[in-house]
Amino acid sequence: MSRSAHPAGPRHADVLPEGHYSAPPADLNALDPKVWAETVTRDADGVLTVGGIDVKRLAEEFGTPAYFLDERDFRARARAWRTAFGGDADVFYAGKAFLSRVVVRWLDEEGLNLDVCSGGELATALSGGMPAERIAFHGNNKSVAEIRRAVEAGVGRIVLDSFQEIVRVAHIARELGKRQRVQIRITVGVEAHTHEFIATAHEDQKFGIPLAGGQAAEAVRRALQLDGIELIGIHSHIGSQIFDMSGFEVAAHRVVGLLREIRDEHGVELPEIDLGGGLGIAYTSGDDPREPHEIAKALTEIVTRECEAARLTTPRISVEPGRAVVGPTAFTLYEVGTVKPLEGLRTYVSVDGGMSDNIRTALYDAEYSVALASRVSDAEPVLCRVVGKHCESGDIVVKDAFLPGDLAPGDLIAVPATGAYCRSMASNYNHVLRPPVVAVRDGEARVIVRRETEEDLLRLDVG
Repeated sequence: MSRSAHPAGPRHADVLPEGHYSAPPADLNALDPKVWAETVTRDADGVLTVGGIDVKRLAEEFGTPAYFLDERDFRARARAWRTAFGGDADVFYAGKAFLSRVVVRWLDEEGLNLDVCSGGELATALSGGMPAERIAFHGNNKSVAEIRRAVEAGVGRIVLDSFQEIVRVAHIARELGKRQRVQIRITVGVEAHTHEFIATAHEDQKFGIPLAGGQAAEAVRRALQLDGIELIGIHSHIGSQIFDMSGFEVAAHRVVGLLREIRDEHGVELPEIDLGGGLGIAYTSGDDPREPHEIAKALTEIVTRECEAARLTTPRISVEPGRAVVGPTAFTLYEVGTVKPLEGLRTYVSVDGGMSDNIRTALYDAEYSVALASRVSDAEPVLCRVVGKHCESGDIVVKDAFLPGDLAPGDLIAVPATGAYCRSMASNYNHVLRPPVVAVRDGEARVIVRRETEEDLLRLDVG
């Protein structure tokens, strides 16, 4: 098929009526290491490779769309978090970002604990071999069956999210003749959004028990009175895709204030504090995430300083990175189906996936990068919007990015940083089949979550 240039709309951002688009990069073929996994590079022919395998070969063997996960990168990031916090803190991988039995085994081998928030995630964690005592169970509405299974399995902690759940977990634990270790999740009035935080009364949400009005203190009173549970700490989570540590500083100050009240009222110093997750990653070259060792140092200093001021013994810290571990380790590979230039606007590039394999752009207005993967090009850059095949105008994968002007049907393009929340939030919208997850390492590729088939789709349809 000819790849001759086409009238693909504006080639310079300043002609767009909307404006505010960044200029095209100096080299469209360059790969920014901030947004790509460790072993992703281009071979001598300019074809994208991961783990020593080029994407043409991967596409031929596994099809598109597909998620390709760099195992070396995943393990290195998990190890970096474990090393950064050392033996005096706990790192719980947030399974909601992406979970499979193979990933569970990697986490176990690299020394990370695991955070789950549903019965399905708990089943995957246990089936993958994660020791139950290293599992934390979250969720704002855990069913009786889920709680019972967690207590029976011996999970290391259940994070209580409401007054009803305090009683529910205690009752189930007593029935089973156990004393379940728990934390109470509180909302501290801090809402973090990437580069800023708003220190206001952000209690209007479904998660946690508000610190304001003494509700969190009352939850602690009730938990300390019940025989079936052992209150080991307080949990706080302030947001997602966070780069600025200031929000954590405010949150830690308020959590430690509650710990001081608990000591003064009950004579008890709780031994643990969980500051949640939400640490950001680079989706585009404009993002500037902090390294795990920087985050560990900052959080440890914040909690230590606050506890010293309150004359409290510094509790054991827990954190819950999920996106920060798996997000940068994978990219999604697509095949271009149609290229539709709109004069004076942009070029629409349609791929064989879309919002069924990455809902984040439609759901969160998320930003992504994209690169031509199956070859290099010297064509002039063109402003493009990468869209999916679904019957939905909001079916956008990458809102605005520059791609070569000779892009054509049959080309492969890759969207980096799709390891987190893409496969885990994937759907069968329009009865599209969910893609596989393929782990690549040292010249070998293996499916860890297989591609759905039409038989899978129809198996649940009893009509």
